[in-house]
Amino acid sequence: MSFLNRALTLTVTAAVAVLISGCGPAETPTAQDNAQPSAAPAGSQTQSGRDYVYVVGSSTVYPFATIVAERFGRGSRFRTPKVESTGSGGGFKLFCGGVGVDHPDVSNSSRTIKPSEMEACARNGVSEILEVKIGYDGIVFANAVGAPTVNLTLRDIYFALARLVPGDIEGKLVANPNRYWSDVNPALPRLRIEVLGPPPTSGTRDEFVEHAMEGGCNTVPWIRVMAISDPPRYRAVCHTIREDGACVEAGENDNLIVQKLEANPDAFGIFGFNFLDQNTEKVKGASIDGIAPGFDSIANASYPISRPLYFYVKKAHVDVIPGLRGFLDELTSDRAWGDEGYLSDRGLITMPIEERNRVATNVRDLIPLPLASK
Repeated sequence: MSFLNRALTLTVTAAVAVLISGCGPAETPTAQDNAQPSAAPAGSQTQSGRDYVYVVGSSTVYPFATIVAERFGRGSRFRTPKVESTGSGGGFKLFCGGVGVDHPDVSNSSRTIKPSEMEACARNGVSEILEVKIGYDGIVFANAVGAPTVNLTLRDIYFALARLVPGDIEGKLVANPNRYWSDVNPALPRLRIEVLGPPPTSGTRDEFVEHAMEGGCNTVPWIRVMAISDPPRYRAVCHTIREDGACVEAGENDNLIVQKLEANPDAFGIFGFNFLDQNTEKVKGASIDGIAPGFDSIANASYPISRPLYFYVKKAHVDVIPGLRGFLDELTSDRAWGDEGYLSDRGLITMPIEERNRVATNVRDLIPLPLASK
């Protein structure tokens, strides 16, 4: 280790020690947490004040983070990391709160970190962040296995869920009058529009709005022009979901959405493909613009609502929080994120090996995001 690196490590360790002086014991995991961290090796807590890795973030990425944490805990001398499902936005609020053991080491996300979140991190001293892309996922529009099979377009989704839609006069927007799917498209069944979706803090919601809602919005030529002529109005029109009961926020727990779809075959749900893949006996995904959600269609981006998944890591915590570097090594190992890895078995769509190698190299060398890159 170079003199500069030794100095940086000592400086960070000292800063963390100052931040934790007088702190009480680690917070007890909630019901959403994975298992309580296991016993730590003697002496591992002396420098950091917390002897396990703390992960927050996306409900979509939560199952992947949990299994990596469990495998790492079983196969190493370190405690099992604590993983909480807070939603992507909620995770970044916690993550960007500061440096030290009172703040998470890792925030996973089903979208890229926003410029405003990068700025919030920087204001609180989180100035170097590692971005770890782990693979891909799709957002599905699903209903119960016994319910009617539907083929939707992005235009159908926009006209079903937007707060404002084009009226009879070109250039005029009206409150969404559509109550049934057949109102949106005569080829669709006469079922009341009832969609269970994630809350605004969810990365899945952000990506759904960005890809599905905006994609459908762009099928209306005079609205598409607004993207250049009036961007704020364009985003308000294309990104705002109706609040009249047709679309219901169902929380961050995607498993709960699956349960509600089983109980109500007339409803649809919005969640990540990995939950569909793990519950194929209960729910099925609608085709979007003629493409069914699947491993191949998501990997090659032919499925219209595909997105990458990420872990974001505080560089200042690496080599200070016991086990954090080892956790990253486990995450970026072939046995985890490889084509035949255990994350693929859980529904992760893997990246090409060249991309995995590039990301793993950046993680190993602790190369942070440029502050101005987002």
